[in-house]
Amino acid sequence: MYPVNGDHASQNGNARTHEPPVFEIGEDYDFLRLLDRPRPVSVEKKRSFDERSFSELSFLGSPRPSFDTNPMVSDAWETLRRSVVHFRGQPVGTLAAVDHSVEELNYDQVFVRDFVPSALAFLMNGEYEIVKNFLLKTLRLQSLKKFVDQFKLGEGVMPASFKVHHDPIRNYETITADFGETAIGRVAPVDSGFWWIILLRAYTKSTGDSSVSEMPDCQNGIRLILDLCLSEGFDTFPTLLCADGCCMIDRRMGVYGYPIEIQALFFMALRCALVLLKQDNCGKEFVNRITDRLHALSYHMRSYFWLDLKQLNDIYRYKTEEYSHTAVNKFNVMPDSLPNWVFDFMPSRGGYFIGNVSPARMDFRWFCLGNCMAILSSLATPEQASAIMDLIDSRWDELVGEVPLKICYPAIESHEWRIVTGSDPKNTRWSYHNGGSWPVLLWLLTAACIKTGRPQIARRAIELAESRLSKDGWPEYYDGKLGKYMGKQARKYQTWSIAGYLVAKMMLEDPSHLGMVALEEDEQMKPLIKRSASWTS
Repeated sequence: MYPVNGDHASQNGNARTHEPPVFEIGEDYDFLRLLDRPRPVSVEKKRSFDERSFSELSFLGSPRPSFDTNPMVSDAWETLRRSVVHFRGQPVGTLAAVDHSVEELNYDQVFVRDFVPSALAFLMNGEYEIVKNFLLKTLRLQSLKKFVDQFKLGEGVMPASFKVHHDPIRNYETITADFGETAIGRVAPVDSGFWWIILLRAYTKSTGDSSVSEMPDCQNGIRLILDLCLSEGFDTFPTLLCADGCCMIDRRMGVYGYPIEIQALFFMALRCALVLLKQDNCGKEFVNRITDRLHALSYHMRSYFWLDLKQLNDIYRYKTEEYSHTAVNKFNVMPDSLPNWVFDFMPSRGGYFIGNVSPARMDFRWFCLGNCMAILSSLATPEQASAIMDLIDSRWDELVGEVPLKICYPAIESHEWRIVTGSDPKNTRWSYHNGGSWPVLLWLLTAACIKTGRPQIARRAIELAESRLSKDGWPEYYDGKLGKYMGKQARKYQTWSIAGYLVAKMMLEDPSHLGMVALEEDEQMKPLIKRSASWTS
């Protein structure tokens, strides 16, 4: 247990010993920026976010009904507020789930990745305190010494989650943080640090208050996270090498190597850090390192992770065992390793970033989070972003189904399932992380739809979600090829299912919220080198 000293009586009624305040933060937020809303504009169906300034965004399509008249939205807010966790009398996060019908396990903790949609909902609703407290509390937890068995983790590692403990006998309150030492498989959360940077930028963008991000401790926290990712080693690729279970898919699912989710979050976090870092001596050094990495990473991802009909045909015709710089098949991928399903899945118009690329291995599965984040971060070019939306539209039943959205597609089964998952009974075909449908992904899809000028796709997905979520008790995930069945081990009143729906609704009603989670394409971030001619031969 990592104790964090408490102060006097908390909201939960326990008196604790006093601790000096960690940070003193000014409350002079620039509310005028939030109140300065632009006039509604007419937007063409496929006019992308990158083709217009953010200030133009107000409404895409016809205005939606007010939230005040929507009972499902009211129920969602009421349930979300019941999940709020307090420490030292202040809100610091939300529980993963509030389902008292089953054993709590670790669902009674505040997870960094899970809190992001909750934080966005609060920010969009003008409730900033809980987000600021969360950012500062997790920052303090980052400074703790972290061990798994006898091995010390890097300084920059952010916790996967934390839990507030109340001792009624001693009238004392503590926080324990999990950095992976109690997680399934004992894997450190690579994505937590990226989500923290992304959320810090969203908080700064929403409030107009840069005092938090400019604090020395916050600046140091950003640099520590980046130092873990930008350190030199034996890597020949700009992508991050990761273990299975290091992100939202936190169980063995064959995402080890260079998973698209981590690479897209890494790219987004790097771009957010460029905005947040101060231009002092330390900051300038990191800015240069970030800029170099962004150039290399965008080139690598756009060239080697991207799959459309032409590229699929090129891979199908690959020769193997090639040497020298003239090699076409740079990763020595065996054409016979192409799965049969991908030929039927790939439409004539459309494309996506595949799940993983490493020597002699391509994971052709579709992963929703990574592709949506690629759009929001502008890792995807405008043409690629449009192609991803074309794919979703043309493969609606496969990727959205009856309850949105598939975390990945397709499911692995039979012998492959036994080998890849180790016969994991929770990740059976079309369940949980193995092709399950996760309502939390709705906010990411909605943001991507607005950015690419396709709000009608988001509206259609939200309407599907509204037909089931509240009625089913806000489940964590759904099972089945079409997502028809409530997940066999799904918790009810899953907080990020609730928050993801709220964020999607608020963003669709007022698309100017998109600026919190999306970045326009930076012309300077385009690769300076051209794609090898051998990859277009």
